[in-house]
Amino acid sequence: MSCVGLFISVVLSAASLLAGAEQGAATRSTDPPTIDCAFPGGNILVDRIDGDTVHLRQDLRDTEGWWFYWCFRVGGVAGRRMTFRFAGRSPIGLTGPAVSVDGGTSWSWLGSGAVDGPSFTYPFPADAGEVRFCFAMPYQESDLRRFLLRHPENPCLSVATLCKTRKGRVVERIHAGRLDGEPKYRVLLTCRHHACESMASYALEGVLEEVVAGTDDGSWLRRNVEVLAVPFMDKDGVEAGDQGKNRRPRDHNRDYAGESLYPSVRALRELVPRWSQGRLRLAMDLHCPYIRGDQSERLYQVGQKAPGVWAQQRAFGRILEETRVGPIPYRAENDLPFGVSWNTEKNYGAGKCCGSWARELPGIRLATVLEIPYAKAGGQTVTAETARALGRDLARAIRKHLECLDQSRNGGDEGNHDR
Repeated sequence: MSCVGLFISVVLSAASLLAGAEQGAATRSTDPPTIDCAFPGGNILVDRIDGDTVHLRQDLRDTEGWWFYWCFRVGGVAGRRMTFRFAGRSPIGLTGPAVSVDGGTSWSWLGSGAVDGPSFTYPFPADAGEVRFCFAMPYQESDLRRFLLRHPENPCLSVATLCKTRKGRVVERIHAGRLDGEPKYRVLLTCRHHACESMASYALEGVLEEVVAGTDDGSWLRRNVEVLAVPFMDKDGVEAGDQGKNRRPRDHNRDYAGESLYPSVRALRELVPRWSQGRLRLAMDLHCPYIRGDQSERLYQVGQKAPGVWAQQRAFGRILEETRVGPIPYRAENDLPFGVSWNTEKNYGAGKCCGSWARELPGIRLATVLEIPYAKAGGQTVTAETARALGRDLARAIRKHLECLDQSRNGGDEGNHDR
């Protein structure tokens, strides 16, 4: 059964109603329950519904192998206690599903206590309307629009079009900071090369918030830096609710070698060298890691193969560790060197990732990739707010790193490191 246009309506049997009478039939919905994913970011396949148990699975579409993103909404079940059971291995994260009762505007974690293996249970309030559930806290174009509406007519924040996708969607590019003249530095930030990695988007928003904030760091960044941010490199995948990771024939983050398949990657590769004018010093690609596991439960940088770039990553890591004030912990020792674990040539295959492309750009000193956990980082819970706070920490670390580069240049160490 395809997710596209999915709308399942199931009439409760008389026996099911009678069995639940002792739980307060007066508060239970008598309307047919509905489950669908026909909204931006939606993803689910429903196999069957047995009474109060829904059997479902995530839609992998053109994904090579298994991945874990899903997002759906339920209606018509007020007052009922429903169990949602996934087929196969569990795609439920460390803090259970994210839940929204306001149409996807805000989200909270249901908690691991509601999870039993590949299933979770939710008691719908007696007055429940539509309730949405998701593997993580989604971040769609509508969330970006809400952020931009909080900063109307800000001369230090502008939005333009990078390109249009294959399906005709606009891929936004955001410019922030020094926009009224030539900045001393330029910084490139990218996000959502893998459509499902939504928690990274909240961190990107936090960086932009700090750039336009009335803080000392914000003021310095607006005087010295122009940031170019692309919030949705896989815009079609984000809005369609795709996994994005391991997309066939290749995903967006393997599209930087030879002729790019995707309009956004092609447009970025054409734009950045012209835009940077040799002033690009730092590029950061934001991601989320695997569903669970020691490395995936830590905030970390993915080490580059080039020794000089790895040295700059280590320097940035020390700065971030020293200056962090937000709740998401970071330890530089958790960064993943090239050649360790999954960070090998084999993982990238014949493709080239954004970080490898960025390290070859003129003037670049730091090209890094940051993995932001979906749910738990160093024992702390990741939420929309804590991820935004991480973004503000990143903005402060970017400032400090650029200042250190200035000091290094004044000391005679000019030019790119060995890349």
